[in-house]
Amino acid sequence: MPARSLRSGKRRSMRRSDREIKDFDEIVKVLEKCDAVRLAFNGEEYPYVVPLSFGMRVQDGRLRLYFHSACEGKKIDMIKNDCRASFEADCSHRLVLDEEHGNCTTEYESVVGHGRISFVKGEEEKTRALKILMAHYGREDFAFNPAVVPRTEVFVLEAESVTGKRRMKKS
Repeated sequence: MPARSLRSGKRRSMRRSDREIKDFDEIVKVLEKCDAVRLAFNGEEYPYVVPLSFGMRVQDGRLRLYFHSACEGKKIDMIKNDCRASFEADCSHRLVLDEEHGNCTTEYESVVGHGRISFVKGEEEKTRALKILMAHYGREDFAFNPAVVPRTEVFVLEAESVTGKRRMKKS
């Protein structure tokens, strides 16, 4: 499925379209390699960005990113005030030096997008979401303490837009 299926409204073309990852499945593969997602919230005076552990699910062509946190704090207050958020994840970093010509570049893969956040309700649903998070880190079998679930806030961002970009130096 092309990434455009998640895009709505007008979108400015990527300046380096040769680096754009257009295939939705390829974008998902990049996210699978990432170990953190940075969420950006609409702040009081400035945007507020925070790196978070995450899990993800693709269902019916929709990307959902799952997160956990304490039940109170600045991030939770901001979500309750405005559920819109942007996200970014990146991986595969490698510095590439061309000492002969005095140039350098960086290899990378990245994903950016935006969507709306909702809170996961109910012990059973929260447990399911926490297992999605653990699966992303290869520990789908982790037996976490069920007493932790009521003291943990779990939320999901449903992506409304997502794009990917890749820079890999040709050998």
